Amino acid sequence: MLEAFPTDWRTAVLLVPHPDDPEYGCAAAVAKWTGEGRTVHYALASRGEAGIAGMPTEQAGPLREAEQLRSAAVLGVADVQFWDFPDSEIRNTAELRAAITETITALRPDVVISIYGGPEWAPGQPNQRDHMEFAAAVVDAYDALADPPRWLFQNGPEATHAEVIDDGCFERAVASLAEHKVYLSVLDPDTPVVEQARRQVEMTTTPRPEFGGRRTVEFILVRDGRGR
Repeated sequence: MLEAFPTDWRTAVLLVPHPDDPEYGCAAAVAKWTGEGRTVHYALASRGEAGIAGMPTEQAGPLREAEQLRSAAVLGVADVQFWDFPDSEIRNTAELRAAITETITALRPDVVISIYGGPEWAPGQPNQRDHMEFAAAVVDAYDALADPPRWLFQNGPEATHAEVIDDGCFERAVASLAEHKVYLSVLDPDTPVVEQARRQVEMTTTPRPEFGGRRTVEFILVRDGRGR
């Protein structure tokens, strides 16, 4: 049975490999948290420079960075870091783990949230290697900390916890994802950007009977620091 996402925290850091990863997964939860006065930081391994088909990396990287900054601002996230690891070649290296460790140590969050690291999002829907390698690096870095944050979650399927969101958070999530205008317009030129964004947020905020049929964002508890 799903548990409610913890409430006794003030600061979280969301660690992901690419621009748009926060918005594709848990933007509605971020909207709720910042609306409650909590602080959420973003740290991204890359600038997504390999993510727009047909666009040179030197053009796509700055464009996707700008889209991510606008997207984060919609949700009230002011601190967005980019580490400049190569998009599509992100691996669980000592250098990546050091960047994760440095960020967690500097920010001292109560909660660390990462992208899902399993092999498939659903049957027949394989995960990206960048995602799996990055998620593994976050777990390894967390486990190496002498004084880790209270929780480490991944945003993905096979959830253990859920954050209930309302219509306002839903709409802010749609608006946030829609800020990735160029990325989405190239990804699916036949579907309006806002329609693409709305469909994605609908898919990632499933109504749950355990929470009265309300929409939720789902998370997997990977580590509980107090249980070490």
